[in-house]
Amino acid sequence: MREASGRAVPVNGRYVHVEESGQGQDWVVFEAGCGCGRTCWDPLLPPLAAQARLVAYDRAGRVRSGGTTQRLGVDDLAADLIAMTEAVVPGAFVLVAHSMGGLVARRAAERLGSRLRGLLLIDPLPETSPVYDTWDRTTKKVDRVLAVTQALSRIPPLARLFSGNVRHLFPADTYRTMLAEDFTPAGISQTRREMQAVAAAVPQFRARPPQLPACPTIVLSAARAARGRERQNAAIREHQRRYARILPDGHHEDVASGHLIQAEQPQLVADRIHRLLSHTS
Repeated sequence: MREASGRAVPVNGRYVHVEESGQGQDWVVFEAGCGCGRTCWDPLLPPLAAQARLVAYDRAGRVRSGGTTQRLGVDDLAADLIAMTEAVVPGAFVLVAHSMGGLVARRAAERLGSRLRGLLLIDPLPETSPVYDTWDRTTKKVDRVLAVTQALSRIPPLARLFSGNVRHLFPADTYRTMLAEDFTPAGISQTRREMQAVAAAVPQFRARPPQLPACPTIVLSAARAARGRERQNAAIREHQRRYARILPDGHHEDVASGHLIQAEQPQLVADRIHRLLSHTS
């Protein structure tokens, strides 16, 4: 899997690292969550490879895409996603987004129009939830912890300790790549920038919510909460459910999984992507 070759694609004066795989006439594009890149989709690619062309990429600022001196907001990342698809994908496609990537995808959907065949939001960040009322303060607390983690991640045993929560979810070669790219000082620095972008986006999305996507949309919620976060998880799921309910063509589903549904339940996620492709073929 990790022998997949990639290429640098220019977008808006910067570059993103893109990996393409699969075969067929249909296209699927993936937008990762905060702190993640193309590798978080590895468990999901094999079930889809025989039916569709698959495009996974790293946002600007991540290790393989190269650094950027600009502080990029969610709107900038949405513009990069659009530019990347214009350069790589010849026609319409299904867009799959996880967590923070849902903010990027929803903003991009405003401009993608008929190119967007379907949208799958995997445990997306629902800015309307009261959980995010004080997200700026939460981000500052988490950032202080990440600053320490960033410094200590130079020590390999500690980097493996910090990444222990994902180690069992991904193939060994994928985990090694994550360890080399995401759980490094540069990788954690980029995660901190992406968290700040989310904190800035929450009030912006509340003040100007993105237009509702007209395409068929599936929202998957992680039904298994981390210990001590049951009430927070319930509030997030309720607002994800409410969002799906107001869509022109929306469907909500609770999934027996933690936050990384694409890693814990790849076959289920692949099935929902097939459903979107079949819906619009």
